[in-house]
Amino acid sequence: MRIMNILYNIAIAILNLIVRLVAPFNNTIGLWAKGVSGWQDKISEKIRPGDRVIWMHCASLGEFEQGRPVIEALRRGRADLKIVLTFFSPSGYEVRKGYAGADCIIYLPSDTAANASRLVKMLNPEFVIFVKYEFWNNYISELYRNQIPLYLISAIFRPGQHFFKWHGAFFRKMLGKFRMIFVQDKQSLELLSSIGLNNMMFSGDTRFDRVAEIADSAREIPLLEKFRGDERLFLAGSSWRPDEEIICRYINSYPGKMKWVFAPHMIDKQNIDRLEKLFEVPVARFSAYDPAVSEARVLIIDNIGMLSSAYRYASIAEVGGGFGTGIHNVLEPACWGIPVLFGPNHLKFREAVELIISGGGRSFQSYDEFEKTVDEWLSNEISYIDSAKAAGTFVKENIGATDIIIQEIGSVICLTQSYH
Repeated sequence: MRIMNILYNIAIAILNLIVRLVAPFNNTIGLWAKGVSGWQDKISEKIRPGDRVIWMHCASLGEFEQGRPVIEALRRGRADLKIVLTFFSPSGYEVRKGYAGADCIIYLPSDTAANASRLVKMLNPEFVIFVKYEFWNNYISELYRNQIPLYLISAIFRPGQHFFKWHGAFFRKMLGKFRMIFVQDKQSLELLSSIGLNNMMFSGDTRFDRVAEIADSAREIPLLEKFRGDERLFLAGSSWRPDEEIICRYINSYPGKMKWVFAPHMIDKQNIDRLEKLFEVPVARFSAYDPAVSEARVLIIDNIGMLSSAYRYASIAEVGGGFGTGIHNVLEPACWGIPVLFGPNHLKFREAVELIISGGGRSFQSYDEFEKTVDEWLSNEISYIDSAKAAGTFVKENIGATDIIIQEIGSVICLTQSYH
């Protein structure tokens, strides 16, 4: 075990060296290197000795969305708390560095023993929450030595991970230092039990709570309602080129079947120009759309922040990313009770797999599969209603993870106030 700890620290040192060498030539790494510098001063500006601190760490933006309902529930119950939020990835920090729900937001300093000691001493948190799959040995060990409760929420485990291999003792030891591990599914419970752990609890995924909150606070978008008119509307959210080319082929073949909205993942001018050229029907950009004069059958949302509210106007949704490294958030459209389509690279996304099983979602990997599903939902009312109802029910039946987490944390650290 001691050898593994030495090897781990050597790996961290090598990683830090690589970061310094590559940072001038790589924008993402450069953002992290620049952002993490001066982290002690950033904490000192926001946190004072004696403050009652809770620290939450998220790898990136997706994990933040899972942690956010818990942050906000804690904030409602304990107005005296200071929330410190750390990110590993620039894709999380750069988007949420202005999040008003936290008092101090910084990049997580590199996981060295010295950094872990300094950070824990400066924050002296009442407890710490890591989200989903963050396992930093020096931070975990330092919190454990200082008897500061550490929780892992929305965790999910798979048989191929190091924890469950013959050589995984070093990684299993990290898991044993968490006060409680809140898992998304029963398979994760079984895997953790198989290695002798009992510090875990099934809670589900807090993303369901988050999308329900988003839906409750969604704003109206009159321009989308005017564009839709009396027709059905298809919304492609966070779309990428492979998704778009398949959908556009269908639109060009059957332009009158629905109105069509695209909210591409990238909204730079070059990408939207490329997307517009795919259509053989009138197309407009949201920023320039005038319903009084436009004959557009397709509308492109060329801004950020509207998508989650826009889904409310759709009859069918498609979520992009499934032809790349992985799909985006399928729960955002599903919570509105509309059937959801997505590409084939979804198997690592539990919510997408279970949405298919529920009947509320379907995957496609070719134009023919896309055409078949859309035609079915447009021509067979019973099939459409069943799929739409299944999508909404799937989300509703999985809400509640935040309450389970808050209740358990409260029972341990005497957070007795009501959170709702």
